Amino acid sequence: MRAIAVESSSKMRRLSHAIDRWTLSSILLSGLVVLPVLTVIGLAFGSTSDIWQHLLSTSLPHYLRNTLCLMLGVGVAVCLLGISTAWLVTMCHFPGRKMFEWLLLLPLAMPAYVIAYAYTDFLEYAGVVQGGLRGLFGWQSAQDYWFPEVRSLGGAIVFMGFVLYPYVYLLTRAAFLEQSVSMIEASRVLGRGAWSTFFRVSLPSARPAIAVGLALALMETLNDFGTVDYFAVETLTVGIFDVWLGMGNLAGGAQIAVVMMCFVFGLITLEHISRRHQRYYQPASSRLKTLPTYPLVGYKGMAATGVCLVPVLFGFFVPVLVLSELTWVYFDESWTPAFRTYVLNSCLLSAAAALIALLVAIVIAYARRLQGGQVLKVTTRIASLGYALPGAVLAVGIIVPFAAFDNALDAWMRAQLGISTGLLLSGTVTAVVFAYVVRFLAIALGQVEASLEKISPSMDMAARTLGYRAGETFVRYHAPLIRGGLFTALMIVFVDCMKELPATLILRPFNFDTLATHVYEFASDEMLGEAALGSLTIVIVGLLPVLLLTRMIGKSRNGGPDQPTRPASVASVA
Repeated sequence: MRAIAVESSSKMRRLSHAIDRWTLSSILLSGLVVLPVLTVIGLAFGSTSDIWQHLLSTSLPHYLRNTLCLMLGVGVAVCLLGISTAWLVTMCHFPGRKMFEWLLLLPLAMPAYVIAYAYTDFLEYAGVVQGGLRGLFGWQSAQDYWFPEVRSLGGAIVFMGFVLYPYVYLLTRAAFLEQSVSMIEASRVLGRGAWSTFFRVSLPSARPAIAVGLALALMETLNDFGTVDYFAVETLTVGIFDVWLGMGNLAGGAQIAVVMMCFVFGLITLEHISRRHQRYYQPASSRLKTLPTYPLVGYKGMAATGVCLVPVLFGFFVPVLVLSELTWVYFDESWTPAFRTYVLNSCLLSAAAALIALLVAIVIAYARRLQGGQVLKVTTRIASLGYALPGAVLAVGIIVPFAAFDNALDAWMRAQLGISTGLLLSGTVTAVVFAYVVRFLAIALGQVEASLEKISPSMDMAARTLGYRAGETFVRYHAPLIRGGLFTALMIVFVDCMKELPATLILRPFNFDTLATHVYEFASDEMLGEAALGSLTIVIVGLLPVLLLTRMIGKSRNGGPDQPTRPASVASVA
């Protein structure tokens, strides 16, 4: 018996050491993630130049005004489109309802800068629409008629609203699917109709989900560079590029980056305030009941179909048709060895970043499962911070410490061994991969945490009894059970990395392009035809997680194991 006790005590000590190693690794990895944030703050407040006063008196108010107008317009657009369509497909019966449940997610696969390029070709003076109008009415020039300016702040709001509303739609629909049937039935008993029930019961209960979806959409709005740059809308993101790369003033770029960070933290704070004291409970049996729906027939059914068709048509099908037509016409010019190299670069970078992000997420999430406590809770929140930061801000925070490390190592190697190490981190693909991992770690972390939460703690205790260490327990038992969640996280991070533009533009090595930068450079040179194949490739790759989300959200009502992944997984950021 004494030998057994000693052996058991030895096993517990080994487990304790393993837990300590997991905790330490989690804290160190979170420290690496927060490094760019600390760097940006240090650059901004450590500068002694007078660029801040110059910015305040010249361009910064203009950047702020455009950014606020863009965020306000996009916020209104995504709420109108997302909430209305989520309510219709969840609570109403009308022609095409089942089909729109998944069609409304398709614009999520369309990067904002891609839809901007597609509609510019479609709606510009030489495009199909204006050319058709001139032929129909006999107009000879632009002076004979008025047509809204596509490349403008209003155009950016409209097009970004069409591709970002799925954030609000997805989370709001999930909230509507989980609402209490008893409350809806009570509302009907009290004589309230569909509109009254929507405003008094469903909308208040979905308010936390709407707030998270809106915050995510506005964070993506802040991160956008391709659309606003192409439309000549000078936002804070464009300001970072102008001041840092155009004027050669890194401190000024960092100060604008701090302003953007204030916007992000303001969004997170407002989202938390909007959800404060907002708690809605329901019995578990209520989730098993079928939601009562409202049949819409005649003109009401046609109107509902039209409301759901508009965002899908203009947010996905029209741009895809435009890109497909351009791809067909310019295929010989686009399908080149260089293009295939860009595809390979994108795939390799995205795959490497996705794999690293998944491994880091496993360490952080599993350490929290093993140890718990306030420290690891804070660590998890810090690790999720990267998704809230725009790519341009991350780039500023990464390039400086990486360059400092390269210079210090090179100087030491020259002094000690007489050799030069050159650039090992800055100016290499390492910096790009690191930016991808920091920015999209929250997605992988959220998915891994959600998957681990479904595993009973009794399995951990059984593994301890058998003498397995923490790592062995994860490999033998946990990983096989959550492999679906791990694959989902890997795929979604991969696709997001394929679409990332601002950080890639700043951090990529010389003469190194990805699909995103390839598309941006051709579009900037007004060569939209040559950019079409790359744009269409990005959209096709982006369809993969959308199709997965379609399957997941359909099972959420009955408490199935699959839950909405992308927005839900990053909701912890906000």
